[in-house]
Amino acid sequence: MVKVLFRGTEYEYPKGTTFMEIAADFQKEFEHPIALAIVDQKLTELFKTLKRDCTLDFETLSGHSGHKAYKRSVCLLLIKSLYDVAGRENLDEVRVEFSIGAGYYCSVKGSITVDEEFLLKVKDRMDKLSSAAIPIRKTRYHKDDAMRIFEENGMADKKRLFRYRRSSYVNLYSLEDFQDYYYGYMLPNTGYIKYYELYPYEGGLIVQMPERKRPLIVPEFTDKPRLFAAMRSAGKWGEMLGCATVGDLNDSISSGKFQHLVLVQEALQESRLGEIADRIKGRGSRFVMIAGPSSSGKTTFSHRLSVQLSARGLTPHPIALDNYFVDREKTPLDEEGNKNYECLEALDVERFNSDMTGLLKGERVRLPRYDFITGKSEDGPWMELGEGDILVLEGIHGLNDRLSHSLPQDSKYKIYLSALTTLNIDEHNRIPTTDGRLLRRLVRDYRTRGASAERTLSMWSSVRRGEDENIFPFQESADDIFNTALIYELSILKNYAEPLLFDIAQASPCYQEAVRLLKFLQYFLGVSSEGLPNNSLIREFIGGSIFDV
Repeated sequence: MVKVLFRGTEYEYPKGTTFMEIAADFQKEFEHPIALAIVDQKLTELFKTLKRDCTLDFETLSGHSGHKAYKRSVCLLLIKSLYDVAGRENLDEVRVEFSIGAGYYCSVKGSITVDEEFLLKVKDRMDKLSSAAIPIRKTRYHKDDAMRIFEENGMADKKRLFRYRRSSYVNLYSLEDFQDYYYGYMLPNTGYIKYYELYPYEGGLIVQMPERKRPLIVPEFTDKPRLFAAMRSAGKWGEMLGCATVGDLNDSISSGKFQHLVLVQEALQESRLGEIADRIKGRGSRFVMIAGPSSSGKTTFSHRLSVQLSARGLTPHPIALDNYFVDREKTPLDEEGNKNYECLEALDVERFNSDMTGLLKGERVRLPRYDFITGKSEDGPWMELGEGDILVLEGIHGLNDRLSHSLPQDSKYKIYLSALTTLNIDEHNRIPTTDGRLLRRLVRDYRTRGASAERTLSMWSSVRRGEDENIFPFQESADDIFNTALIYELSILKNYAEPLLFDIAQASPCYQEAVRLLKFLQYFLGVSSEGLPNNSLIREFIGGSIFDV
């Protein structure tokens, strides 16, 4: 018998009992289905067995890791079902591309047509496999044997990826006769995978899944054509550069082509900035409203856009909307009683509208400046708009018309920024866009504020909640969406982020997330930042920017 300590109470189980069996005894303690075990502070899959005395807890589908395990397992079930319905001979490639809302967009290449009739058959196959509760098996292979399996199954991306793997062994997951590699933990069997919908979309499909906070409900699919177009464009950039996956990126580094990749990527971004500047001038806009989630590079973007506007004969004036914060004692509180700097009411909306309306009329206006040390609004510079002057305003509420309700719509040009990572680990393992932004913030906050990685990770869920409420709902209203992600940036960030993540102790609540990010960074070859341009967006986070950000 083995002793298990669960939340202060000791239990005994026979050695070799699966954590799935133990989880059944404690499911009543949790609101949502258990997805993973936490054994001595380490995440463990439920099909693993009890080997020694330990402390034990569980992660449900509403936890960060549990939710990721669910979405990963849905992808395995989907790809297996696609091959079963279409026939392997008719399906050349299935690629999990990027997220659109609560779903993933998947491209499908082959001799089949992805329409409603076909997806009904795929959904039916997924449902039958789910009802059968078929085990998802995990098998350890020597790397050479795993690469042979990838080659036999036509998974060239995975074979290329594992050329750079230092470990001699690889864990593959199988569902009946289908084998695949997945980065991260999986659910124990298909009986756990119950909530998903399929929609034909742009020649491929959307697999819609529950959101983390409501893990048993599949939300309706909401089309986001502007976001999709931006993601598709970024994907085409990657294909043009021959860099769609981490294996491709590592090939560029090891073959000495990294500097060329950097220069071309930077040139593509600069060209896109010039196109936006042309549209702003052509429309005659007086206010450029820039918004984006945390670590999307808003500051550097506003400076680089200002340079482009200047090159077109305009006189841009960058202004941070944070200067319109109300005095700290007037800041609204969130549901936990903390000051909520993310909500619109944290800004002096009426003064902003009064100032901007006055400037639009040609009046001389004194702008505010917010002192972050004292938490007080102070008098800032005087401003008056001349004929070629244009305000470049950046802040999280820039796209919300409630902020600029008194300004005519035709005076505003709205730009949504985000680091829309389309580089994938391989054809079936996508890189969440939030991971790129989180690593950016880890590095920047340590460099500029002395904040530990543990502090940044502990705040991230609150930051994300604010983005969900105040930024993402307005992204489709933008006149332009600009992708600030750089194909090469994770190889640069790796060298800065790894030491910070290793500093997090095992006893920390952030330890599991640190381990996940460290495992993720292992896929990348690290590169020095020495040759990066000093106006690159990534310089905002690692340092050395010409814009002094």
